[in-house]
Amino acid sequence: MNLSSFNFLKNWQPENEQFAVVGLGRFGRAVCATLHGLRYEVLAVDRDEKLVNQALTDRIADHVVCLDTTEPSALKEAGLFEFDIVIVAIGNYLAESIITTLNLKEGGVKHIVAKASSEVHVKLLKKVGADRVVFPEREMGCELARSLTRPRILDQFELDPDHSIVEIAVPEKFEGKTLAELDLRKSYGISVLAVGQEDNLQINPAPTASLKKGLVMVVIGSNRDLDRLPL
Repeated sequence: MNLSSFNFLKNWQPENEQFAVVGLGRFGRAVCATLHGLRYEVLAVDRDEKLVNQALTDRIADHVVCLDTTEPSALKEAGLFEFDIVIVAIGNYLAESIITTLNLKEGGVKHIVAKASSEVHVKLLKKVGADRVVFPEREMGCELARSLTRPRILDQFELDPDHSIVEIAVPEKFEGKTLAELDLRKSYGISVLAVGQEDNLQINPAPTASLKKGLVMVVIGSNRDLDRLPL
């Protein structure tokens, strides 16, 4: 189970079959390759002809275009305003990232996901219209810290800054008890979404479900309450 990889993609429904990705650095290439591998139609864009040619060679997108995304007319001519979802993967060039995001929003793009490289960048992207801002370096750092300090957490998907869905190995304290006996909603303020083996989860388990060693739980709640679990 993978809750964390490209979390922003989970905010939209499967019927969205076309994505545009602006910026073909490591992050942008990874997004393109992932979407393309999932058989979505992907338009990849960058102003660097070398990166464009590499994307064409590696076949990580259906269409690859070289253009200056700070020019609204270029975006319109390339058809980017027609996409429902555009991912702005320009992280290291602040002005270009912000201007591109603003141009896309003013051009009528419904959902814009933008990559930030700093806290200030996050605030600026939100101010010019980004619907979702991702900060991969910070998220990876947080995930590493959690894995080192709380090894029973197998995966975590942040719903917002204060709430998460977490996959954990069943704590020893819970072994041999049923969900009804534990009453985790009352004891910890969390809800259990699934229980079982990682590759065979029982969704919405019955109160009589017994927790055993080797099983995993998928739970949802506030980060404060999740931190209280006996991991």
